[in-house]
Amino acid sequence: MGSAVRRRRRQLELTLAVVAERSGLSVPFLSQVENERARPSRRSLQRVADALLTTDVELLAAADPACTVDLMRAEEGDVENSAPDARVRNLVRGHHQLHAIEFTGDHDEGREFQHRNDELMYVVGGAVEVEAEGRAYRLGRGDSLYLTGGVRHRWRATVPDSQVLVVAVGDHIEALDGSRR
Repeated sequence: MGSAVRRRRRQLELTLAVVAERSGLSVPFLSQVENERARPSRRSLQRVADALLTTDVELLAAADPACTVDLMRAEEGDVENSAPDARVRNLVRGHHQLHAIEFTGDHDEGREFQHRNDELMYVVGGAVEVEAEGRAYRLGRGDSLYLTGGVRHRWRATVPDSQVLVVAVGDHIEALDGSRR
């Protein structure tokens, strides 16, 4: 991603000092990002993107995606507490065709989801109930549910500290209509 940041900064004819001032980040940190020696957090990336008059999504898309291997350890990843007894952790860094999230606990069971592209829900531990297309599905450890793009659904944990892995095609990917495959 550093090369994308550097290209954009040079395109705008800005110095690291100007980007640092605009973003509120330090010159040494920005230099490390550009030289691939530091990886910015999601919030820092947004600040850099704002300073460069672009978006974090555009910077990630401009990064050289060639042959990437990226290990994410269990203690890594952006963790959000979406509810008092819930934890959401990204399992893939950056902006890719594949989006993977781990949910632990429960979340707002009234919240309805509808994703542009296909999604797979896999129950790692515990149990959940998913409502999709007017039907309720009870899933236990090891069960999975595949939802095609556009399906409205909601889910809730039926066992405390349930773990659900959600893998989806990124919303920025234009899915092919089944009749054109």
